[in-house]
Amino acid sequence: MHDDERELYRRHAAEGVLLLGGGAAILLQLADPRVARGVAMHSDFRDRPLDRLLGTLDYVYAVGFGDDDMVATAVRTVNARHAPVRGPADDDAPAYSAFDADAQRWVASTLLAAALGLHERLHGPLDTETADVIVRNYRLFGSRLQATHEGWAESRAEFDAWWDERIAVLQVGREARFVAHALLSGTSDLPFGSRALLPPIRLITAALLPPAIRDAYGFRWTPRASRTADAWLRAIAIVWPRLPRLVRHAPLHASLRRVKRRSRYAGLEPRGRR
Repeated sequence: MHDDERELYRRHAAEGVLLLGGGAAILLQLADPRVARGVAMHSDFRDRPLDRLLGTLDYVYAVGFGDDDMVATAVRTVNARHAPVRGPADDDAPAYSAFDADAQRWVASTLLAAALGLHERLHGPLDTETADVIVRNYRLFGSRLQATHEGWAESRAEFDAWWDERIAVLQVGREARFVAHALLSGTSDLPFGSRALLPPIRLITAALLPPAIRDAYGFRWTPRASRTADAWLRAIAIVWPRLPRLVRHAPLHASLRRVKRRSRYAGLEPRGRR
């Protein structure tokens, strides 16, 4: 990847406002039955969503912004968490594995789709060159694990065509709806005070989902809900660019500090314990 392309991607990815698309990305991930089964069978995500969020952020930011040691630490952490996440097909449920390359590409694609959708809702359409660069950089989130570059789009147009085909065959199952309800209803273990943010987060999450997926999750998407979500997004679009860069990039720097600490400690461990 050329340095100028990398820099363009980093200007996009450093903005903490993209975290507002996290809910939509998670629900899209769960709409794949393989991911939903893995989460339901092996994860306490629905009870401790903040831990999953921080783990995802640390990996994404390390891959996008970290040095080689930080990337290696983040990849090692994810692989260790993924190792037990596997199971055979059961009745109508598919087999699943966290090392499934196609499932990893799917997870990376949901992060990309949510980020593109949110960026354009806040700032307007991306130009073709910028969008193509962002698309190509998001493939790193899968290829740093078991996925390869094979099957990943080289352009926004190619990604959109592939995305539309995948969305058309998704089926939101019971396990996905159960986890989504726990995540967005406030029944999970959220930090004190954060439940007050759930109403706007639910609206923004629903606004970023494709209509068919939004309906499958049971969102009541009325004209009033749509107008309210638009109002929230307009307000964020006005306020966010006026915030200091230190605030806008705070999640990035917090994640890199966590990964750097783990990388430093890993370097002090005896080789046999890694």
